[in-house]
Amino acid sequence: MLAPARFAYAAWTLTMFLGVGMFTLLLLLLLPKLSWRRAAAHTLARVFLHVAGMPLVVKFPERIPQAQCVVVCNHASYLDGIVLTAALPPRFGFVIKREMASVPLVGALLGRLGSEFVERFNRNRGASDARRLMRQAIEGHSLVFFPEGTFTRTPGLLKFHTGAFVSAVRAGCPVVPAIVRGTRRALPPSGAPPLPGRLVLEILPALTPAAPPEADEVLQLCAQARAAILAGLGEPDLTCCVDTARQPDTEPARSARASRP
Repeated sequence: MLAPARFAYAAWTLTMFLGVGMFTLLLLLLLPKLSWRRAAAHTLARVFLHVAGMPLVVKFPERIPQAQCVVVCNHASYLDGIVLTAALPPRFGFVIKREMASVPLVGALLGRLGSEFVERFNRNRGASDARRLMRQAIEGHSLVFFPEGTFTRTPGLLKFHTGAFVSAVRAGCPVVPAIVRGTRRALPPSGAPPLPGRLVLEILPALTPAAPPEADEVLQLCAQARAAILAGLGEPDLTCCVDTARQPDTEPARSARASRP
């Protein structure tokens, strides 16, 4: 796309994002029920992608269980959350790094949608967030995680943190891997202006924890989900899925092991 046209498109996209975002926030402030707010966000996310020239294709949506599950997806762009909001049924809640809560407009939107913010750097607060997530899972909530925790300018898949898989094992519910494509080009992490183009979310076959869970069930699920996403993503493996028991962000795994009989 030529430079003038690209910047004109960027201005249009930003205008649409702010316009749809402000309208969405107003609607979310007025709607009293969380289910209504999530349904409104689902519809308006689809509207935004359509008017922004980013048509969304969802492959194999029938693979999403009707019952409780945990969706885990690769992370490539700030668009990923909008794509999953538009693609997934509105019963899902998102698990997001706590830094996003302070972003103007975005933080307010996420809060009204019942998103769960988790601390990545403060160990004590991170452990508290992890326990809260496990309660959510045990109570039957379906959750969406980006288990890499962040994204980089370099295409590829980072290591996975284990919180999503702890939640699934504790709840005894399936893990559903998913692959998002096109968002890195549409809204590059480098800060380059956005580009129009097709976005794809592919739902992979669900992974079901063993019943009763095996001793290393969390790490097995993590490795299986990451291998499935990496195989279908077509991007480099930036690091291997390792036992993260020594890492500060894996308090959920230790809590899960400690709570087993």
